[in-house]
Amino acid sequence: MREAGLIDTLVELADTLTGDFDLIDFLHLLAGRCVELLDVDAAGVLLAHPHGRLQVVASADEAPEIMELFQIQVEEGPSLEAWQGGEPVGHPDLADGDTPWPRLRRMAATAGYAAVYAVPMRLRDENVGALCLFKGTTGEPGGDSVRAAKAMVDVATIGLIQARTARRHEVLVEQLQTALNSRIVIEQAKGFVAERLGVDVAAAFGLLRDYARSRGRRLTAVAGEVVTRSANVRDLFDNGPAR
Repeated sequence: MREAGLIDTLVELADTLTGDFDLIDFLHLLAGRCVELLDVDAAGVLLAHPHGRLQVVASADEAPEIMELFQIQVEEGPSLEAWQGGEPVGHPDLADGDTPWPRLRRMAATAGYAAVYAVPMRLRDENVGALCLFKGTTGEPGGDSVRAAKAMVDVATIGLIQARTARRHEVLVEQLQTALNSRIVIEQAKGFVAERLGVDVAAAFGLLRDYARSRGRRLTAVAGEVVTRSANVRDLFDNGPAR
């Protein structure tokens, strides 16, 4: 784990939280930096729905088999347990017969992952979700990786909660609900771009995100215009890869 990279990421996360930040893009940044810097091969963020249920919000890789690994944890797995218990939860060898999450174990084996670790997004009595990390080899993430993951999660969690201090409960519910609704729009936009340009959904997400960033726009706004077939994003398809 590169110490300079971690410091840069903590600064980047803090800077991203200023002003009217895009929560979805912010959480994708968190997941992506985990894979870049830590001893892990996949990372995803699950947030708590206002009505008491986790939902997948961001992943470093949008491939369907990876998204399924995070989605299953709405019902079982370390992310659910970390969120409920407020403590890190993991398993260093998912092929072990004692693994408590049979469906997750099967999906992980199919996707090529051998170990999992989840960190709660928690500040005192506020518990807003969990960060989940998968490894392609057995064993827990190294000590430096665990500490770095907790540091990034702490910065993200503090920022999310402090951004809502003016109207603490009402704004927390409103912002989390907006993030969950935005995720649905992004999924729809990914599917449309993938079908229109003849690419897989992971590549479609990359095109959407790059398009939004290159124009200084919010990812959720671009996704909404794709879904509504707005002429504002016509050049996304004109300049996309050929079928």
